[in-house]
Amino acid sequence: MASSTFPTDQPIEQPKRNVRFRARTSAQNVQERSQRLYTRQLEGKTTRALVLEHSKIESISEVTAWQDWKKVKEWNKEDWEKDRETLLPRLQAMRIRLFNKAVKKGQLQTAAQILDSLGKVIGESVETVNIQAPELAIRIEPKS
Repeated sequence: MASSTFPTDQPIEQPKRNVRFRARTSAQNVQERSQRLYTRQLEGKTTRALVLEHSKIESISEVTAWQDWKKVKEWNKEDWEKDRETLLPRLQAMRIRLFNKAVKKGQLQTAAQILDSLGKVIGESVETVNIQAPELAIRIEPKS
């Protein structure tokens, strides 16, 4: 009788799994895919082009790609709500820096446009337009 080279009385050892490398859940995959789409949205493509490209790159269906886009839209809305409060002061600071650079370089037309823009923010230009606009009055007199 031939003997086996493997002892049968010894239990077979399973290879130990490294705890750090666990299988990803579906939610993690969706989150990572959506984050990649979020970063690609600034490429200047239309929404449809982004979603179709996302579907090809990620090897997912078009329906799934649109679901990822829905998540990205939610993030954009959150970003807008967070940035809305600080947007006006940041724009004003950028306009002032741009005005200073335009004057320094002698670009007076650009500087004038920036001043108009700054004036509109504080409501100055509306009054100026009203003062400069001619008033037109039309009266119809009855025949006597």
